Amino acid sequence: MLIITAPGQGAQTPGFLAPWLEVPGVAERLGAASELAGCDLIRYGTTADADEIRDTAIAQPLLVAAALAAAGALAGGAHADAAAGHSVGELAAGVLAGVLSADDAMRLVRVRGAAMAAAAAAEPTGMTAVLGGDEETVLAAIARHGLTPANINAAGQIVAAGAIADLEAFAADPPAGARQVAGAFHTRYMAPAVAALRDAAAEVAVTDPYLTLLCNADGAAVTTGKEWLERIVAQVAAPVRWDLCLRTMADLGVTAIIELPPAGTLTGLARRALPGVAQLALKTPDQLEAARDLIEEHLSESDGHGHGHLPEWRLIVAPTSGTFRSPAGRFDATATGAMVALTSELGTVVTRGGERSLATPWPAEIIEWLVEDGDPVSEGQPLVRVQPREGV
Repeated sequence: MLIITAPGQGAQTPGFLAPWLEVPGVAERLGAASELAGCDLIRYGTTADADEIRDTAIAQPLLVAAALAAAGALAGGAHADAAAGHSVGELAAGVLAGVLSADDAMRLVRVRGAAMAAAAAAEPTGMTAVLGGDEETVLAAIARHGLTPANINAAGQIVAAGAIADLEAFAADPPAGARQVAGAFHTRYMAPAVAALRDAAAEVAVTDPYLTLLCNADGAAVTTGKEWLERIVAQVAAPVRWDLCLRTMADLGVTAIIELPPAGTLTGLARRALPGVAQLALKTPDQLEAARDLIEEHLSESDGHGHGHLPEWRLIVAPTSGTFRSPAGRFDATATGAMVALTSELGTVVTRGGERSLATPWPAEIIEWLVEDGDPVSEGQPLVRVQPREGV
């Protein structure tokens, strides 16, 4: 059984995207993502320094866009049994599992990153990583100083978060291995960001996942798009329990893990928590063939519960009310029977306030168009019937 994972904030390093720009289609995907994110993600991923990409409002869109671009080069989540993301990586995992479009993921991460940056700046807060030590002792010390265990990543890796004054008191009497990291994410200090993300999420259309999709809140697999969306909104102010995600992977019988770029953090945690499980940290495009070989070796047959199963067909619905416009006003590129790649644009819905793109969250074949160019459409109206395909 194979799972694809997407890393969270802190995994980014200067220049990590540079080699990916040589892969056909990646620059175009990143350019489109930059428009939605409101910043030049290609520059931030290639020539920006560490301080620039440490900014939460930049780092979060950069991470999601990078994961999705690499997934597109790999051929997407259709080649996995399960998906999971760490913190902001949950948005990329949701796209791979077919819950939302890549465009909507970028719209949400733009709001998420900006709102979390603003919340972190509103009051002096921070985070301290505690590496090693007895877990109960570490958690007791965190609670004693009025802090929150914002990330419990694995045995021997816990991140405490809270007010700077409390962190300073914690630092004066720390468990062994403590070091300071960043702002108090995944705590009550992020409540304003939860409200902002909830408002943005109200505009997003979701469908139920077709892969096993794990959740940071408790490591459980979510079964509906609605539940997933509610959870990722609340997760901004709740601890990340990656340790429980790892436990679920073990319970599911995961035999291989691929981590999307900027890779290394999650496979490192899996190496210690899941001995014997094959891991690949997909850092550069020259590893794509190795990733495909791992997929071929470990992708399971459908077990009747959705693991590795592609649905017979799915409906793509209008994300909002307006007028449907096909690419260039024609269906040549996406006619009935045409194959479309991961996140390929099928058209747009034009409104008075702008336009929303229509895309497939999986590689797919067009089965039937239910609208024509210029038709008025209502939010949630089925527009096209598609058959998810592998290897498109």
